[in-house]
Amino acid sequence: MAPSSDATVSPGPTPEPPKSGSAADGPPTRRGRVRLRRAAVMAVPATAVAAAIAIMTAQGALGVQFAISGMPFTVTADDLSGTGFEQFGNLDNMADDSPNAGDTGGQVLVVTSAIKDATLVKLCQSVDLGGTNLKITAGGGKDKVIAGDLTTDSTDLSGDAEFNGIEIGNDAGTLTKAGVQGNKGVFSQQADTVHIARLRQTNYATTAGVFKLPGLKLGFSDTGC
Repeated sequence: MAPSSDATVSPGPTPEPPKSGSAADGPPTRRGRVRLRRAAVMAVPATAVAAAIAIMTAQGALGVQFAISGMPFTVTADDLSGTGFEQFGNLDNMADDSPNAGDTGGQVLVVTSAIKDATLVKLCQSVDLGGTNLKITAGGGKDKVIAGDLTTDSTDLSGDAEFNGIEIGNDAGTLTKAGVQGNKGVFSQQADTVHIARLRQTNYATTAGVFKLPGLKLGFSDTGC
């Protein structure tokens, strides 16, 4: 999603970027199919993150359009299909003196994924409130969840992903596929279409211009998604 133009950066140590090549990446997959977790790592290599943070600090344009709570939430879907896909590194900011800041300085290093038009099957979202989970489900029947101008800020993504017309290594300030741009000099990727089976994300923020949730159910549960 497009970062706020008036966000500021709190002094403190630079967040350590995600490391590629971990055991969580799993075994290699067949040619033509890309593990989304691995794609996220490709989108934010260590050198690119260092450059991105320096550039975004100078521009004072870090974070999403609102202060995040600092509480991560889980999102899963059996299937996601989208047109107009973009992905780039970003930083989200908590409110000043947030009790969830811990030793992060109130900032979370994230991967922003933007999709112009998306449909999802069996969407589930849950947040752990400590002893119970606030859980939302939708799109479990014949009608799919529909989202327009969807963005998610994630620290973990996994699933079996397939991209068409993918471009890797773009400058985030020049992206065109989803109508969202990051900061100039930031490593990014974009594709004409994306399909993800068994999607699972750990998110800190989500925005959408349109979000249609057929069969919406919200309640408390002993288990999350």
